[in-house]
Amino acid sequence: MALLTAMIKTLMAALLVLTALALPGQAASFSVKRGLNLDQWTTWPSEDKWGDRQAILPYPEWRKFLGDDDLEALKSAGFDFLRMPVDPSPFLSDETAALREELYASVLDSVRMINRAGLKVIVDMHLIPSGSSRKIGMGEMMDDPKVFEAYVEMVRKMARTLADEDPRQVAFEPMNEPVVDCDTDGTSHWPERQQKLFAAARSSATKLTLILTGACYSNAASLAKIDPKAITDDNIIWTFHSYEPFLLTHQGATWAGDFIPYVTGLPYPLSAVPRAQLDATLDTIRARIKAEAPWARQRGLLAYLDEQVASMDTDEKLLAVMDTPFKTVEAWAKANGIKPENITLGEFGMILQEYGNAYVMPAKYRAAYVRDMVARAEAHGFSWSVWSYGGAFGIVDAFDREKAEPDVMEMIKSLH
Repeated sequence: MALLTAMIKTLMAALLVLTALALPGQAASFSVKRGLNLDQWTTWPSEDKWGDRQAILPYPEWRKFLGDDDLEALKSAGFDFLRMPVDPSPFLSDETAALREELYASVLDSVRMINRAGLKVIVDMHLIPSGSSRKIGMGEMMDDPKVFEAYVEMVRKMARTLADEDPRQVAFEPMNEPVVDCDTDGTSHWPERQQKLFAAARSSATKLTLILTGACYSNAASLAKIDPKAITDDNIIWTFHSYEPFLLTHQGATWAGDFIPYVTGLPYPLSAVPRAQLDATLDTIRARIKAEAPWARQRGLLAYLDEQVASMDTDEKLLAVMDTPFKTVEAWAKANGIKPENITLGEFGMILQEYGNAYVMPAKYRAAYVRDMVARAEAHGFSWSVWSYGGAFGIVDAFDREKAEPDVMEMIKSLH
C-alpha cells in the first residue's frame, strides 16, 4: 500500500508539472518594459534594385542612418528594448538570390548591435502592401498558399539565424499585423496560419520567446478571439496594437482609408480647445469633404465624422474609447491565465506629419497622447513600444533626417 501511495504521489507530481508546462504565458525568458519601434522604408529602393549590394546592405534600412551613439542615446532616454521591423519581402524575392545569406547575416549583426548598446530587441517580420515597387506584400502572402508557405520557410530560417542569441536579450515576432479575418462573416483563417508560423519558428529557435498576436492588424478584439491554450508553449508574449482614437492619431494620413485624409486640425483631447474653436475646425473638415470627396461618398463621410466626434466629445467618452482595448485584453488574459508581463502593447502613437502634407500635429498633443497611452499600459502591467523612431510618427527624427520636436522624448525621459 505504501508503494502504491508513493507511486500515486509521483504520478500526481508529474501531472502537475505537465499541466504547468501546458499553461500559456507562465515563463517567458524575455522580459521588457519600455520600448521604441525602429522604422524603415523612407528611402527604400524598388525591387529591381534589390540585387544591388550597395542598395540593400546593411539590412534593415535603419543601419544606413543610425549608429552606436544613436542607439546608446535611446538607452539613456529610458528605453530598455527596441522593436526592430524587418521587411520580409526581399527574403522572398528572386532579385536577392545571390545576397540572401548576407541579408540574414546582416539582420543578426543588427540584433547584436542593438544588444551592445544595452538594449533588448524584438525582431519583427513586418510586411507592407505590395505595389509598383514590390511584387510581394501582405495581400499576396495571405491570398496565395505558395507565397504563404515560402513565408513560413523564411520564418523558419530567420528563427534559425537568431536561435543561438541570448533569449533574455532577443525575441522573435513571426508576423506584424496580419491582414486577415477582418470581415464579419465568421471566417477565421488566422489561428491555423499562426500555428504554422509558430511551429516553424519554434522548430528552429527552441529557447527564444516568440511574440504572437491576433488577426486584423493585431487589434485587441482579434487577440481576444485567440485560444492561447491551442499553442502549448510557455515561452510566449502576446501582443496587440492600439491607435485609438484613429480619428485623432492618424490625421491627414493619405494611406489610411478614404476618410482620414480630409481630417486635420483636431486637438487631443477634443476638450483641449474651446467648443467654438472645435466647431470651426469641424466645419473646415466638412467643407473639405464636400469640395474634394467623391459625390457618392460625401454623405457617408460626413455622417461618419459626426459619429466619431460624438463618441469622444467629452473627456469621459474619450477615456472609454482609449480604455476599451486594454480592458478587452486584460479580461482575455485573466480568463486564460496569462500574466500581464507576458503582454505587450506593440504599437501606438500619434502622427507628426504626413509626408508631403503641410499640416503638422502640435507637439503638446502628441506628448499628451503618448503619455496617456503609456499610463494605461503600465497601469495594466503591460510592456509597450511606441511607433516610431522617425517618419510620419517619428519621435526622434521626422523626414529627410530632420529632427522631430523634443516633447514626446522629453516626456518619456521623465518616466525614469
